[in-house]
Amino acid sequence: MALAELRRKLSPQGDVVSEAGKQRTVALFGEPLAPRQVAQRICEDVRERGLKAVLDYTARLDNKELTRETMRVTADELAAAHAACEKPFLETVRRVRENIIEFQSRILHEDIRLIRQQGTSRVELLQRYLPLRRIGICVPGGAAAYPSTVLMTAVPATTAGVKEIAVVVPPTEFGGFNRHLLATCFEVGVTEVYRIGGAQAVAAMAYGVDGLPQVDKIVGPGNLFVALAKQHVFGEVDIDSIAGPSEVVLLADESADARYIASDLISQAEHSPGSGVLITWHRELIDQVRVELTNQLARLPRGELALSSLNDYGALVLARDENQAIELSELIAPEHLHLSTSDPERILDRIQNAGAIFMGHNTPVAVGDYFAGPSHVLPTGGTARFANGLCANDFLKRSSVIYYNRDALDDAAPDIRNLAAVEGLTAHSASVDIRLEGFSD
Repeated sequence: MALAELRRKLSPQGDVVSEAGKQRTVALFGEPLAPRQVAQRICEDVRERGLKAVLDYTARLDNKELTRETMRVTADELAAAHAACEKPFLETVRRVRENIIEFQSRILHEDIRLIRQQGTSRVELLQRYLPLRRIGICVPGGAAAYPSTVLMTAVPATTAGVKEIAVVVPPTEFGGFNRHLLATCFEVGVTEVYRIGGAQAVAAMAYGVDGLPQVDKIVGPGNLFVALAKQHVFGEVDIDSIAGPSEVVLLADESADARYIASDLISQAEHSPGSGVLITWHRELIDQVRVELTNQLARLPRGELALSSLNDYGALVLARDENQAIELSELIAPEHLHLSTSDPERILDRIQNAGAIFMGHNTPVAVGDYFAGPSHVLPTGGTARFANGLCANDFLKRSSVIYYNRDALDDAAPDIRNLAAVEGLTAHSASVDIRLEGFSD
């Protein structure tokens, strides 16, 4: 099926790389390596050579000569960027930050304590949550600046209580030299910003290099090389997901406005690569949307990039009826699902697979990307079947804490012995029995 093939193309196995990315690979390695091979080579080189490899790849891939000192954005540079930023922009950042804190605080896990007391037998069980010590955030910066990504990653982390946050961003005018991005870091309290990007930045955070200590978890979006590098270092550190190109599916009925549908499709396609898929059981809407796409793409600065993405990764699908439309959406399991119908609540009850769901005609994906409060870092490439969007809880580490007094251990001993006997692990039984041979608390 064509939609299944589209889902495969949008996954990390689809090897979706821009033409510029392919050319850089050949220039760097002298041969057209697969993206996974590129990510592995860079990561292993950084593991072996440390900062020297990071700076080497930065010079060769980003055409930026950096040193240990200039790699990190200084405190003065962050403060200067903040001071130079327009007041309305900073006010927007503060409002968005408050929205994120409000939502993320409400969903934050809390410690749970369970006590079982029967006579003199006492058991105490605790599920304890502690924030991660140190995390790293990947922020894209190749073709556009993304202060929203700083907000949607760093603020959930600080809400969870994370104290040390390292942000890596390419050394470009849209990245490590962008005043809006640096001002956003300053505003939300991020003091570690490094002008490095790509797989080398992921490896630097995962293994630690001179001037950039190792982190415990890496989150945030990026191109395919970033995603594959995150996959490669998983186990050395935790990661949020292996993200692919941005994507949206719109389920639309006869009440949908073709102008809105076209703009939503373009809004994800303009990431380039990005995917936009309309699924409707209203035949007339497809022709209306096709006309609107032509009109709107012609007026947008990134129209050509969005058109290229829609040609490669977009579709206008006529479903037999609402039931088939929902089945197709569930197959794709999109990052963003927009229910452009007259009664989205009714359809919501039948949706299992989606990273974020946008309800009704007045809730474009941009509301979630920029403002609402849930993070816009979401599962892509069909992984919404089992994966979740980033939230404050992803920055917590949980441990179970268990206490049994002697009487409680005595009560549990027969069941422990039975299981240990079946599994042939006699030392397990012995570790219980030795405590019940006349000892007390």
